[in-house]
Amino acid sequence: MNDYILTLSCPDRIGIVHSVSGWLLNSHGNIIDSQQFRDAASERFFLRVHFSLPIATTAEALLESFQSVSSRFDMDVQIHDAQRKARLLLLVSRQGHCLNDLLFRVHSGQLPVTIAAVASNHKDHEVLAQSYGIPFHHYPVTKETKAAQEAQILDLAKRENVDLVVLARYMQVLSEDMCNALAGRAINIHHSFLPGFKGAKPYHQAHARGVKIIGATAHYVTADLDEGPIIAQDIEHVDHSFSPDELVRIGSDIESKVLARAVRFHVEHRILLNGDRTVIFR
Repeated sequence: MNDYILTLSCPDRIGIVHSVSGWLLNSHGNIIDSQQFRDAASERFFLRVHFSLPIATTAEALLESFQSVSSRFDMDVQIHDAQRKARLLLLVSRQGHCLNDLLFRVHSGQLPVTIAAVASNHKDHEVLAQSYGIPFHHYPVTKETKAAQEAQILDLAKRENVDLVVLARYMQVLSEDMCNALAGRAINIHHSFLPGFKGAKPYHQAHARGVKIIGATAHYVTADLDEGPIIAQDIEHVDHSFSPDELVRIGSDIESKVLARAVRFHVEHRILLNGDRTVIFR
């Protein structure tokens, strides 16, 4: 199937949908799915169109053809080949629940991506990655070697033509340079709502405060720690009877589910940035 996904945002004005539809008609395109949203606060218009063509072409050629429309409306636009699987680099430290969940989802066909490699500052999950036939790279890090270690990760991502870096409980704070290098293509999972309980043993902190819900947040990585645009969140209700270990178990399940959801939204090109927020077409 020769299908493609067009996403765009631009200042809202009359004629946007008409012009996009006209371009698709002239290109002999057939709309499979279309979703749109107007943000009253920013006065911007957002659109995602999944369409097919009778003859295969490239996303680059379609972008060039679409330029007559995009320039007229000052659009930020992307066009993707819907059949191309995104290539992922998974970063992990010692907590392996998110890594294990993503590996299984991909292996079982639930998540249509290719995992190019797993990299870690520890060797704990080398055997797990290799059991799925995924290359594992051990990049130990100290305060003194952080810059060199991050350079290794970026070089790996470049060599493997990685589209998205996923921090699957990677417990290292990325430098500003690395955040900038991965802008818009790195997703992190946070062990609470943001802002929330930061630092060591977040579920123990939550237990000490007697919280009644726990949750997780997946967001894009930015230089502002844990302040990137939020992609997905979820919660679970708890009460006084739950021990810290039970909160950890429940929280691990939520984190895995939320991270997988965020990755799916990204690789299916359902996320459009609206300043510090996201527009996500389901």
